[in-house]
This record gives sequence, structure tokens and C-alpha cells, in this order.
Amino acid sequence: MALKAREKDGGATDGAHAGGPVVVWFRNDLRVRDNLALSKAVASGAPVIALFILDETAKAPRKLGGARRWWLHHSLVSLKASLEALNIPLVLRRGESEKLVRAVVDESGAGSLFWNRRYEPAGIAIDTRLKASLKDGGIHVESFDGQLLHEPNRTATDSGGHYKVYTPFWRALDAGTPPRDPIGAPDKAAKPAADLSTDTLDDWKLLPTKPDWSGGIAESWTPGEAGAWERLEDFISGPFNAYAEGRDLPDRVGTSRMSPHLAFGEITPYQIWAETSRRPKEVSSEDRTTYRKEIVWREFSYHLLYHKPDLAEANYNAAFDAMPWRQDKDGLRAWQRGMTGYPIVDAGMRELWQTGWMHNRVRMIVASFLTKHLLIDWRIGEDWFWDTLVDADPASNAAQWQWVAGSGADAAPYFRIFNPMLQGSKFDKKGDYVRRFVPELAELPDKYIQTPWEAPSEILTRAGIDLGKDYPRPIVDHQKARQRALDAYKKLKEAA
Repeated sequence: MALKAREKDGGATDGAHAGGPVVVWFRNDLRVRDNLALSKAVASGAPVIALFILDETAKAPRKLGGARRWWLHHSLVSLKASLEALNIPLVLRRGESEKLVRAVVDESGAGSLFWNRRYEPAGIAIDTRLKASLKDGGIHVESFDGQLLHEPNRTATDSGGHYKVYTPFWRALDAGTPPRDPIGAPDKAAKPAADLSTDTLDDWKLLPTKPDWSGGIAESWTPGEAGAWERLEDFISGPFNAYAEGRDLPDRVGTSRMSPHLAFGEITPYQIWAETSRRPKEVSSEDRTTYRKEIVWREFSYHLLYHKPDLAEANYNAAFDAMPWRQDKDGLRAWQRGMTGYPIVDAGMRELWQTGWMHNRVRMIVASFLTKHLLIDWRIGEDWFWDTLVDADPASNAAQWQWVAGSGADAAPYFRIFNPMLQGSKFDKKGDYVRRFVPELAELPDKYIQTPWEAPSEILTRAGIDLGKDYPRPIVDHQKARQRALDAYKKLKEAA
């Protein structure tokens, strides 16, 4: 692995704190522990102002989906309380971030602005422009790491290009310098900052009202830094010890479920890496390494996004521009509602709608079904996930969809078509996952839980199921859909 010297928004500007308050601009880093920008600001001895901007203008990064807006509201409630305990006010503003950052700097008389780096293309562009203009105006600006273990603009192959295959990326990072140690929360700010005008969270109307669909999400998650640490502790003391096997089984809590907390920066990968490296001692090297690889897969996704800014919009492999995607409104609607007639697919889509999250194995199954059984463009699925996932992430969401569709870097071959019946029987053997999220099938014997259309009529009657009425028959025949996908792939190769 080689390290490049260039940086777009990396490192500090020249100079030191120039007097006046320090503004810390929060983005995807809603925490006080291991927050380098916040700790540096407090260490300056100056009054500290925490700023969060809800920027939904055309220049901003992609607008948050509904599930993430719900999470953001509650995470900001948690952050505000944590900052108040440090004698730091949280100022909320809504609008174009470049203008509002300058306004807060001017209103407060701040001499310094600190932030932790972000990696979405639009965010990088904003930060680069803002850093240059404020520096020209005599404002000291510094940016820090925290969202990723490795800066994507400093990670390159030995030939100088960017990694396009995960395995050598993992090997390079695994053999490289270990991640830095995380730091704790800062002490209280020595001086209070002057009051600035601020919006209220209620002004932003982030929470759903008519209808309020968030009940299941609220039961499943605790947004905020404390919730992140509670979730991590539950993982380390439980499923971490059998992670290599348990991570593929959706009928149990076998994964860490840290993804939404990472997406909002309520915890850092440095903290997770450190905690899972030292605790517990009895965890096998296989379990520990397998989990580390999942963290690095997230890093790889950001590596791809950095080098291909339109990752969520354009095929990574341009040959897929000729893919004969189908328009199928009825099929798409059935997929979104969890009414495809394939129980493992429907369980996943209903879990997503009810809890704002889906088990990663099932994410691959449902994505394969949409792109290969239904031949619907992966971007449509990516957009649905963006709106409904609490952990919707600009890098991971797009990279995983492209991986499954076959159009991405290091992608699963397009002709690798997941068989939903076999996937269900392999990873949900007793059907507990299906029974939880597709309760109309709960009384079916294990033998038929993944294939209810194969159950004899007397079995269906005994289970209280009128197939086609209580639960749909498959909307496509697996073998025919598989062949249609293979034919499409063949045409794609011929057109290349």
C-alpha cells in the first residue's frame, strides 16, 4: 500500500487559534468521545460553539431519507445533552451550509473553525471551498479524522491507482500501521460561549406524523452516543464470540448492529476496533478477524466512493449501461411491501419497513431478487433502501447494491443468482425469521415455511392459509426468472 501526499480536505491549515470562540461544525460525528475536533477546540481554552446545519439545498450531500431523519432528531437530542454537560451550546441552523457557517463565525467573532472530515463528494466540495475562503479571511481552520480508519485519498495500490478488489485492500490495511487509539471525552469548556440564535428540533419536523410509521423503529433502536455504546457492549459480551457463524443467521442477533451508529458518527471505527481487539480475550481469532473484515468492507466502500463520486448513480462497470432493465411497477411494489411470495425475501422487506434495518445476508437476497429475478435497475432498490434504512450510508449502500447487481467493483458475477428457497432453508432453517416477519405463515411446518406453494392443501388449511389470498403465490417463477436474467447477461456480454 502506498500513501499519496495530496489531500482535498485533509489536515490542518497553517497557523494556530486566532482568538475568539472556536466553532466546531458537527456533521456525521454526533458524539463527544473520540471527537478530535471537539477535543482540540476545548483544549484551546476558548469558548466553544457546537454547530449543526440541516442543509437540504441542491449543493449539499444527498438529502436524508425518512428513517435517517427520524434517527437524526433523536441523536441530536442526545448530543445536545452531552454538550451541555461540557458547557458547550449546540446551535442549530437550517439552510445552505457554506453561508450559515460563515454567518455563525461572523456572529460569534470566532477565530477558528474545526470539523471532522466527511467523504461524500458534495461534502468534500463544500469543505474545500469553505476552508480556502475562511483561511483567506484570517480564520484558522482544522479538519480531523474520525469517520474512517484510513483516509481514502491516501490509500493507493503500489502502482498508484485505487483498489478495485476488496481482498488486496484488506491485506494492505491489515499489514499496514494499526489504527490510532481512540481518545475520551474532553473536559468542560473553560469559558461559556455567548448565546447565538438557534432553531429548535421541532422547527425541522424530522419526525413522521401523518402517519407516524416510526413505532417499530423506536422499539428497535436507541439513537445517540450512549445507545451506541450499549449496543457495542451487548455485542462484545454476546454474539461476538460466535460471529463468524452467527453473522449469516437472521433468526438471531448474531451481528453487532453498529451500522446506524457508525453512519451518524455516534461511535467511531477506532473505538470499535479498539474494544473488539482487546475484549473479550476468549474470542477466537476467526471471529475477531471476520468482524474486522466487515469494518474494512465499510472502508473499501468509502474508498470506491471517493474515487467514483457518482457511485449511487452510475454503474461502476460501464458495460452495464447496456443492461436491459425492465419496467415493472407491480413487481417493484410487491417487493417493497414484502409480498413477492418468496418468504425469505418478504421477511427481509418487512423487517426493513418495521425496524428500519435488515440483516446483511437478507439484504443480499432481496437485492438479488430485485435485480435478477425482476430485472429491475439496482438504482431503484438503492433509492428505496436510502429512504427506509436507519443506516443508509452513501458509500456502503451504493457499493453493496452494485456488488449484488454485478455492476460494481469486485462484484458478484451477474450470473450468480441467489435462489431464495435455498437461501432461506440454509440460513433460516427452522423458519423463525420468516415466522417473525411473515406471521401469516407461522403455522406452516418447517418443511414448507420457505416454499408454501409446495405445501399440500390440507397442510395449508390446517395452517389457516388460503394461498393467493392470505399470502401471495410467487410473483415470478424462479427458474424462468433465472433464465431471463442469464439471457440478459448474455446480451450484455455480446454488446460489450
